[in-house]
Amino acid sequence: MKPVKLTLVYQLNRIVLRLSYNTVFKRFFCPPKTLLIAFFTSITGAAFSQVGAPADSLKADSIRIKKGQQTRQADNFNKQYDVGDLYRNIFHPGKAPDTLKKRSGITVIPNVASNPTIGSQIGIKAVAGMKLGADPSTLLSVAATSASITTKGIIYFYINHNAFTNANKWNFQGSLVAAKTVSPDFGLGIGRGNYESEANHVLSDPERKGHVLHSYYFNLREKVYKQVYKNFFLGAGLSFDVRRSIKDNADTSGKLTPFKVYNDRFGFPQDHYSSNGFLFNAEYTTRDNQNRAYKGIYADAGIRINQTWIGSTKNAVQVTTDFRKYFSLSSTHPEHVIAVWNWGSYLLSGAIPYMELPGTARDGSFKSGRGYVGQYFRGTKFNDTEVEYRFPILNNKFLSGVVFGSLQTANDDQGTKLFQVWQPGGGGGLRVLFNKATRTNLCLDYAWGKYGSRGFFLNLNEAF
Repeated sequence: MKPVKLTLVYQLNRIVLRLSYNTVFKRFFCPPKTLLIAFFTSITGAAFSQVGAPADSLKADSIRIKKGQQTRQADNFNKQYDVGDLYRNIFHPGKAPDTLKKRSGITVIPNVASNPTIGSQIGIKAVAGMKLGADPSTLLSVAATSASITTKGIIYFYINHNAFTNANKWNFQGSLVAAKTVSPDFGLGIGRGNYESEANHVLSDPERKGHVLHSYYFNLREKVYKQVYKNFFLGAGLSFDVRRSIKDNADTSGKLTPFKVYNDRFGFPQDHYSSNGFLFNAEYTTRDNQNRAYKGIYADAGIRINQTWIGSTKNAVQVTTDFRKYFSLSSTHPEHVIAVWNWGSYLLSGAIPYMELPGTARDGSFKSGRGYVGQYFRGTKFNDTEVEYRFPILNNKFLSGVVFGSLQTANDDQGTKLFQVWQPGGGGGLRVLFNKATRTNLCLDYAWGKYGSRGFFLNLNEAF
């Protein structure tokens, strides 16, 4: 009789787990409509310690819930431990662990960072995720926000959203930004010097001297995607990027700087510009989670067409590509992951304002090239490749680790071509599970690059 009893217990446990799983997700991901409206009118997008313009958008992917699917070990929330559980144990030690019936999908933390470019930073940041539809195939909708101020006079506020309607029929991605910025300027190119003239040498800045550009930055961007085939979307939109009151402090004495040389060559004003254009994108995604994928693919290809008749200072045509692949190394502990990322941006015609050129940390989430500050390398054509190994440290998933490496390459319009010179970066970090319902991690990374570049980077969610 022993084997029979054990088998019956096992089957009953499976049934209970399955019923609990379905109940939890129905309650958690299907809030009242009024709550959804309040949520998306109040949630706003994430700031990062790398300096640069705010993020383009939060890229599309999903938490897929298959009807009747048994809960995997990695997604068994009652066996995981996050900051909410830590708070409960400290302030309510007698309270039983919840089963996510009341667990919020919103994570809020202080936005604290420090590096030589931005100084010391204080603020608040938040990310959130919820499912906006009853159809089990509906992808996870996310939003993020950050507001911060630094000792070097940087003030950032921006809103990002990426919302999917029921059954993924439509996808809305966008951002709204208002910022007072202090941006680093290390010249054009990948660090290879050009000595044909003084202006060429200044523009290439092989000594990596660095300059500082002050400005006011405003951005409004919105894209609307339509799912035309399973996991495949086509989208279009508009982006308005405006900078005013640009000041190059090193230019007060008439001294040449990379910013001044570039503007003179390509016909841009020295104190302002607008980069306004139409966006057309094709996107494919099979990732199992947007915040921290264990498996799947994300691919996006887009074209941006800046036009003077909608207010752009110059016409331009620019192509961007974004490819990400995730390999889970274990069926029982799928959070052991090798993640690969390639991001690129390529000017086909026209001219892009200097501060809008693709470069370090100019990807959609502004997290690429850790080890260097934002726009440390830049060009009219730019490509970055990164690889990470992500692994758990504790069995309850509260602490995880990561090691990563990257290679960046850019042209400089002065003889150095794309893929001709590469600059490496790399480092490691610690992950703290902030919200197990959305797989939100607090990411603490320390990274190194060349030219003595290094820094500490604090973010919510993985770099890619």
